[in-house]
Amino acid sequence: MEHVPPPAEELARLDRELAELDARRAQLLTRRAWLLAALRPTVPTAAPGWNPSGWGAPPGTPAQPWGQVPKRPSAPRGAQNVLLTLGGLLLTVAAIAFTLVSWGSMGIGGRSAVLAAVTLGALAAPAVLLRRGLAATAEALAALALVLTLLDVYAVHAVAAPDTDGLGFTALASAVLAALWTAYGLALGKLRLPLPAAVVLAQWPLLFWAWAVGAPAPVVGWALLATAVLDGAIALWGKGAGVRVTACVGGAVMGFSALMVGLALSLTAPGPLGAVAPGVLLLTASAAAVAGAWRAPKGFARTGGAVAGLAAVAAVGGVPAAALPAGWRVLAYLLCGLALTAVVRSRLPGHAARGVLAASGAVVAGALVWALPPLAAVLLGPVTMLSDVWAGTPDGFRSALGSTLPWSELAAAPVVLALVAGLLGAAYRWWPSVVRLAAPLAGPTTADAGPPAAPAAGAPGAAGGAAPWPGWTGWSGRPGAGAGGRGRPSAATLRGVVGAGAVALGWGALLLAGALLDVPHALALAGETALVGVLLALAVRGGGAERGATAMPVTALVASVAGAVSAGLLSLASEGASYAVFGALAALFAGAALRAGAGVPRAVFAVAAVVWGTVITGLAGRSLGLAPHEAAPLMLLVPALTVLLGARLRRNPVALPVELTGALGALVAVGLAVSDAPFLALVLALCGVLAAGTAVRPERRPVAGYLAAALFVLATWVRLAASEVSFPEAYTLPVTVPALLVGAARRRRDPEASSWTAYGPGLVATLLPSLAVAWTDPDWLRPLLLGTAALVITLLGARHRLQALLLLGGTVLALVGLHELAPYVVQVAGALPRWLPPALAGLLLLVVGATYEQRLRDARRLKDALGRMR
Repeated sequence: MEHVPPPAEELARLDRELAELDARRAQLLTRRAWLLAALRPTVPTAAPGWNPSGWGAPPGTPAQPWGQVPKRPSAPRGAQNVLLTLGGLLLTVAAIAFTLVSWGSMGIGGRSAVLAAVTLGALAAPAVLLRRGLAATAEALAALALVLTLLDVYAVHAVAAPDTDGLGFTALASAVLAALWTAYGLALGKLRLPLPAAVVLAQWPLLFWAWAVGAPAPVVGWALLATAVLDGAIALWGKGAGVRVTACVGGAVMGFSALMVGLALSLTAPGPLGAVAPGVLLLTASAAAVAGAWRAPKGFARTGGAVAGLAAVAAVGGVPAAALPAGWRVLAYLLCGLALTAVVRSRLPGHAARGVLAASGAVVAGALVWALPPLAAVLLGPVTMLSDVWAGTPDGFRSALGSTLPWSELAAAPVVLALVAGLLGAAYRWWPSVVRLAAPLAGPTTADAGPPAAPAAGAPGAAGGAAPWPGWTGWSGRPGAGAGGRGRPSAATLRGVVGAGAVALGWGALLLAGALLDVPHALALAGETALVGVLLALAVRGGGAERGATAMPVTALVASVAGAVSAGLLSLASEGASYAVFGALAALFAGAALRAGAGVPRAVFAVAAVVWGTVITGLAGRSLGLAPHEAAPLMLLVPALTVLLGARLRRNPVALPVELTGALGALVAVGLAVSDAPFLALVLALCGVLAAGTAVRPERRPVAGYLAAALFVLATWVRLAASEVSFPEAYTLPVTVPALLVGAARRRRDPEASSWTAYGPGLVATLLPSLAVAWTDPDWLRPLLLGTAALVITLLGARHRLQALLLLGGTVLALVGLHELAPYVVQVAGALPRWLPPALAGLLLLVVGATYEQRLRDARRLKDALGRMR
């Protein structure tokens, strides 16, 4: 089918018509705006349905809703506010200057008249201005009136009552001013400043009164608490957002100060009776916070519940804590914090109850943090054994840690860990009962969303009580089962986290108990090794845990590895203990690898077993009295076993991690042999043998084959260097020539074969050793011959488009040239001014930056050219 007219001609015609429509529309909109401005008093709105913000509106035309006319430009509010603020500020400065400077030059009558007139005028003016609609001006004059009342108070104290106590007068004056400004703000309800200012003034009467009378610290705390309660009442029932926000800030500051005073008095109480008075203060603060949380919105209710819970713990726990030794006081607070969980059975609103539970969790977390330093000392302390291996068995567990912690003051640490671990373990065991108890707090509260709908017959949770949260799907353990609202974890995940906490804390409690009891070193070693076995059993048993319930086995796995490291370091005190512990660890992890299911844990178990076996070979070298380089070949025993194990496992997922771990052991052996060149050559050759044995397997051949060749060549070079051979070409050329002939035959049979495969090994065998010797050869003949050979190879590579020849020959040629030019470059650089190299570098960067795109294209072309070579 043919277009009539052609598509290109029709498109051009449409474009011209659209441009004409746009121009006409712009003219009409301009005329319409002028008409609206001329008829503004009589035409309040535009014709219905007209939308000047549609398509085709001229640039700069503001978008307006349908049927609405743009409002007439009004005076900027920002400029008005700036002018009013500056005016009020100037008047305030003038009033202050008058009061401070000119006050003494007037008589008592003039002073009273001026103050009364100015203050009354400033107070009366906002009422008149509000009736005329000048709200901003009224606010400015109200601010001035506030300052004037403060100046009046200062003037009264300075003239009428100069001998009165300043703090007491300030307390009385702030109370009077707060009442006056409250009445003034309520009378002129449109003003936004007086009521918040009254709230600010109300913060000080009780506090200044307490200071004025020299009240003790408990009385100051009660004054702060009473002020905070007043602020809370204002925040709940106050008028206006400004008043409520100001009251919230004031209540938070005063309440926090009252709690700090009560807590400080409770912590420093000389005995249980001395802790009762601050406890009453803290309990009152807790009751006030609960009362506020009962009526507050969601976020404030949670905060109030948390504050109430923490205050209750400090109040109740402070009394028995005052009778306990310093190391056991944390236990009293922990028990009180755990008692807060009873809130799940109370009638407290949901959000407030969640805040109380958060306070309970904070107390428990604080107790656990207090117990962390000694636990870290137990785990990391044996690191000191590395500095003096097999120095002798220490007297006890604690002396092997090398820690200076005050262990007598940390006696409650294992009790804290054990108590929390036991509670978490009980919750894990009776998890459905825990969920039923917590169900009222897990879902929306009645105040939020009304009573929850009953589950349908036969639905999950229908027979087990109320669902803990919306979308609850019971305890099936299926992937995603139990996932509630958005972002809420599933039941299996929560239960797994609880079990993980129980495992970790129980393990830490046992370790700490051994350190605090200072058990014998042998018993500590046996206990830590047995704990590793128990943790491995938990990890293996949970290795097949369903999705969402993997926290406990993962925690057991991590703890088992950490415990194994700690036990292994601790065993370095004596030779027999080292072999026994590391042998037991290797056996335990190997058994766990055999029993575990497929997946990451099994690979971790196998890798750890290989690591412990490698440590045993290192210990064997020390027992035989071998130097580090002499023990290096012995360290290759475990890598050899991993090669055999990899050949047995084949494509099992565990094979690769085990072989890589063995390779790391071989790398350690190489590092030990670096100090002795003949042993290094031997170790490299043995590593090459292991790599060649691995390359027999087809799945490892691409990497292991090249690695074996590189190791053999490197071993040869090291051996030649160790033998002080000055002419390595006598050994390398007999290898290079046959290798190049074999490569040429390979290319003749297979023209698509890579030049690296055919010629790379033969060229590297001679070029690199000769280059290494040439860089230390002061004579000129070797660099000349090597550079000539490299030039020929480079030209052959460019002529026949062989990548290996081009890159190897070019690299060697460049390095030889650099070696020959280096003395002259150093000489020239020493003669140049010091500022010239940075200047040249900066100029180079500018040139490269200016031609960056061109250089990038050149690099791409070079890369493509090399990529097309064989």
